[in-house]
Amino acid sequence: MATVPVTDATFEAEVVNADIPVVVDFWAEWCGPCRQIGPALEELSAEYEGKVKIVKVNVDQDQAAAAQLGVRGIPALFLFKDGKVVSNKVGAAPKAALQAWISEAL
Repeated sequence: MATVPVTDATFEAEVVNADIPVVVDFWAEWCGPCRQIGPALEELSAEYEGKVKIVKVNVDQDQAAAAQLGVRGIPALFLFKDGKVVSNKVGAAPKAALQAWISEAL
């Protein structure tokens, strides 16, 4: 399963009301570190299929969710469980670190 693009309009349905934990990646096209972690998130999305959903919100197109969560820098990752933020992380990290962060938060 690939990462899922989410907009402000679909954020509540895809993230808050999801039946499994969701990792939200706030990113932008022009952000180098965002592009750097993109492939790792795609791989993790496949590895966690059915257990964790990984979604991406482009902050240039959709700012409401990012503003509501107080995102100041990107990439910003938030892990939602039962509709609430249980962990967050800012900045790029290698795949192993991202995987450890997700596993630890679950």
